[in-house]
Amino acid sequence: MTFTVNQRADARTETPGAGDRELLERLLAGDEAAFETLVATLHGPMLRFVRTFVSRADVAEEVVQETWLTVLRGLQGFEGRSSLKTWIFHILANRARTRATRDARVIPFADLLAADDETADAMLESRFTPDGRWSEPPARWQVETPEALLMRGEVMAQLEAALETLPPAQRIVVTLRDVEGLSSEEVCNVLEISETNQRVLLHRGRTRLRRDLADALGR
Repeated sequence: MTFTVNQRADARTETPGAGDRELLERLLAGDEAAFETLVATLHGPMLRFVRTFVSRADVAEEVVQETWLTVLRGLQGFEGRSSLKTWIFHILANRARTRATRDARVIPFADLLAADDETADAMLESRFTPDGRWSEPPARWQVETPEALLMRGEVMAQLEAALETLPPAQRIVVTLRDVEGLSSEEVCNVLEISETNQRVLLHRGRTRLRRDLADALGR
């Protein structure tokens, strides 16, 4: 189940790097190798992002392919007021929401925020210090270090499973920030949400992930 955004973010400006400008020049010049590099870099992350909106892999692939076509047709109009990646993900988010609307899988963004259980959040946060650290580390960390568990893939597998259980809005924001590495400014631009909403969703999502990880590790 996914969401639509009914609140547009304040105007924000990102500064594209030199690499972006060089890549854009190559793309506008019709450099096929440049486009192949862009696709190789972003296609996987784009698929992961769309899967937070739609459940079927084939539908996600269709949305990504439609986005690439839109990108190719719109490159001449790209004004460089954001990074190229942010611009592409903004198009992708709009395409994903359109497809989700067509499939009747959309919940208004404001409703998702209102549905958050503040009591549950308070219970979750009681397990962590104000800076987001565990007030008491999971029991297994007293025997095995987090690094050792991560090397065996246990922590990563638990995190991936926990991510799938997050409320949709939280899952989308956490995916963009912590999986795809977008900045808070970029996420706000992609999803057209305010910095406050982005911060709240990220905090709640991360807190739930920490709780689930602690439970899985025997806390």
